[in-house]
This record gives sequence, structure tokens and C-alpha cells, in this order.
Amino acid sequence: MSSPEPYTIHVPDANIQKLKRKLEDTDYPDELESDDQWRYGAPVSDVKRLAEHWRTGYDWRKTETEINELPNYRKKVNVNGFGDIDVHFLWQKSDVEDAIPLLFCHGWPGSFLEVKKLLPLLKGDGDSPAFHIVAPSLPNFGFSQRITKPGFALEQYAQTCHRLMLDLGYSKYVTQGGDWGFYVTRTMGLLYPDAVLASHINMIRANPPSFASQPALALQHAITPYSDAEKKGFERSAWFTEEGQAYRQLQATKPQTLSYAFASSPVALLAWIYEKLKDWTDAYPWTDDEILTWVSIYYFSTAGPSAHIRIYYEAGHNPTALLPSRERASEWIAKVKLGLAHFPREITVVPRAWGRTLGDVVHESVNGRGGHFAAWERPDVISKDLREMFGKKGPLYKIVPGKSGY
Repeated sequence: MSSPEPYTIHVPDANIQKLKRKLEDTDYPDELESDDQWRYGAPVSDVKRLAEHWRTGYDWRKTETEINELPNYRKKVNVNGFGDIDVHFLWQKSDVEDAIPLLFCHGWPGSFLEVKKLLPLLKGDGDSPAFHIVAPSLPNFGFSQRITKPGFALEQYAQTCHRLMLDLGYSKYVTQGGDWGFYVTRTMGLLYPDAVLASHINMIRANPPSFASQPALALQHAITPYSDAEKKGFERSAWFTEEGQAYRQLQATKPQTLSYAFASSPVALLAWIYEKLKDWTDAYPWTDDEILTWVSIYYFSTAGPSAHIRIYYEAGHNPTALLPSRERASEWIAKVKLGLAHFPREITVVPRAWGRTLGDVVHESVNGRGGHFAAWERPDVISKDLREMFGKKGPLYKIVPGKSGY
């Protein structure tokens, strides 16, 4: 087992200069004459402004320095059938003796950086629990290794994260995630229930309760009218199904064809991700520098600017006995205690009763504002949920026994 080593991110000067040359040579598409360009996708005026700032004003070196002030590490993690994989991760170790190990798992088009705003909020004090926080770049994302062998699917992502935690000395731990972080952490709970003691999720993918499996919950669901917020949630979910998921269909079926656009054109990658940052948040006031930082982590990724989309294909084309499809993550998983955070502008919004079909829900927050990137948009909510779940008055106080840490 290799030891974790401090890691400094450094993008070569040649890569930065190549980006600027490509941005300068970009040809832009035309667009229809419309007062609402967003219904067609990312508007040309927005993308041009961002691309020009990326080329002439945005300072990656400054951003890189700021990211390197975070506790960056890397180590090799062995994954069955794939050997040792080089994994980059943030690791904020607590000085508190009984701090709780927490695995934070990002999704697409997010990154390890989403945990940044949570780090100062989860250090703990006399009244609040402290956490050891581990936030990896998933393989094919950020500054972790590219996977070139087919078949690296949800079980492999889950195994990567689980073995990373074990290698760091955390034999029992809790998790937090949304987007692919929902699917990866739920898969971890399915595969490693003795290690994953609790999970908190902020993208809730669940189905209505059935009389066959949960009769009491199904009866309660049947006789309880949906609230106004839940009705609006159905509208949001319908929007995503009808107008918002073409990206997923492409990435899940022919990722290689799409990858030529990202490999060739940084503006294609910018527009692709920018659209989601805008559509999936709750009027979050993105600055141009924030947007370009998120996109730059993808463009300068160790795995390259297109490997990230392969998770969609691999997760959908590699069924196993325990995980016949990713939808298994949306079914009941025993033993793992569960915390749910509901946000009105998530890409799919389900009624509270549906969320309780996922497992033993011990904490739940219903929030009037927030979207898909909850740890970035509403770190106050995610941190509050975690403090309440694991604090002295919470349902999971001292759920992780003993001392832990590398």
C-alpha cells in the first residue's frame, strides 16, 4: 500500500498557451433572432464573453495557487481488474480525537473543488462534531488518473473511494454526495455496509413507495395530498425529462463521438458545462471566474478534457449481480442510515415520501432555495444537516466508534 503524498497541481505553461491559441482561433455559430436565447442552449454572447475572458483576463496561475493552498494529496489505490490507480484528493484532517471520517463524492460537471466551502464549516467545536474530510477527484476527473480499459463502472468507482478510505485508516466512515456522488455513495453503501455507516445525499433519485415492499409508507403516500412545493417539484422533474437531459443521452450512448468536440475545442467544453451551471442552479450568482475555474479543471484534467463523460456509458453498460443497473441505487439499501436534503431547483425533485423508500431516513431538510450543486450553492444547509445528524443531540451521535486516521 502506497502512502498518501502531498500534491501540488501544476499545469504546464505550454498547455495554457495552447488553450489561448485555440480560444483565439475559435469560430462561433450563428443563432436565431430571439428574445430568449436560453431555450436553445448557451447564448453566443455569453459564451463569447466567457471565452474572451478565459483568453485574456482569467488567471489560471492565481486559481492554481489558491487550490494548492487546500490540503491536496495523491496516492495509488488498487481496484480489482484495473491495478493501481493514481487518485488525487483533498484531505482535511481534524485535530479532534473523535472526528468523523467523511467521504465527499462529487458528480458531473462538478469536481473535488465543490467541497471547498464545506471545509471551514465542518472543523467542529465544543458543540458541533468535527470531520476528517476526504474529497477525491474521481478517476477520469480532475487530477486523478485516466482509465483506458473498458468496464470502469459504478462498482469500480465505489471500490476506489472505499479503498481510499481504508488506506487512509478509516475502516468505518460516512459519506456525502449528489449527482454521480449519489450513485457512487449509494453503491458504496450497498457493497460495503459494514464500513459505510451513514450517507447524506442532496440529489434524491427515488420511486413511489409500493404496497408490496413498504405497505405502511405506500398507504400514507396514497392518502396524503402532495404539497404545493412537491407539485412544483414534479414540474421541475418534467422539465428535466423533456428539455434537459439530451446531454445524458449523448454521453451515455456515444461518448467517443462527443469527445472530439471537447478535445478539439475548449469553447465546446465551456458551452457544454456553462449551460448546466446556469440551468441546474437556483439563480446562483456565478462570477465569470467561478465558471472558468470549474471549466478549467475539466480542460486541464490529468485525464484530458473528454474522459469525464465515459462514466455515463460505463455505468449503463456494465451490469453486475449486485448492481444490475444504476437504478439499484434508487432502491432500499439496508443498514446505512440516511440523511436527505431537498432543494427546489434540483434537476429532479421528488416528494418526501419517495425519499423514504431509499433506506432508514434519520434526518431530512426541506429547503426553499437551492439547486443541483448544493455544497457550492448552499454549504450552509449541507454543513447544518451534517452537524445535526452527527452532533450531540443528533440521531447518529458517535455512530463512528473509536479513534481513526492515517
